[in-house]
Amino acid sequence: MRYNKIRKMDIANGPGVRVSIFLQGCSFNCKNCFNPDTHDFNGGSEFTDEVIEEVLNLCNKDYIKGLSILGGEPMHPFNIRGTIKLAKAFKERFPNKTIWSWSGFLMDNIIDKEIFNYLDVLVDGQFMEEFKNPKLKWCGSENQRVIDIQKTIRAGEIILYSNENTKVFAEEKVYAH
Repeated sequence: MRYNKIRKMDIANGPGVRVSIFLQGCSFNCKNCFNPDTHDFNGGSEFTDEVIEEVLNLCNKDYIKGLSILGGEPMHPFNIRGTIKLAKAFKERFPNKTIWSWSGFLMDNIIDKEIFNYLDVLVDGQFMEEFKNPKLKWCGSENQRVIDIQKTIRAGEIILYSNENTKVFAEEKVYAH
């Protein structure tokens, strides 16, 4: 597995100040993707235990609210085990901080469900240019869902993330993927 970059202080990818890691490799190649330099599985740098430790050390500040895992595609079969390893290590060290992740896969289509033990929020669904909406807070197109993973697991149905500072679509929309 490979990664593209690490942002030490990111305020665009989840609530509060966060550390973000952009994994390398995506097979969706969505039209007008905001991050096309992450599509090549051979690009970026090697993802190692030292990189995990670097990310964890960056998160070890009181003002860091959590970790955001983006891509590329963190849930791709080539990346999912590394994503799980990072998420597990993060939650073991920082159980009170959150993990947000973005995936072009719908939640039900993610192959390794172990990741849901560690994620707090998943933004799922491919970016679709025809449903682009720049007013959305955490995603780029209206077909994407911002899912509260832990509430979803407890309820047995999709529960969208929301708080007093975030507007999300209250109704679930169906789009062809």
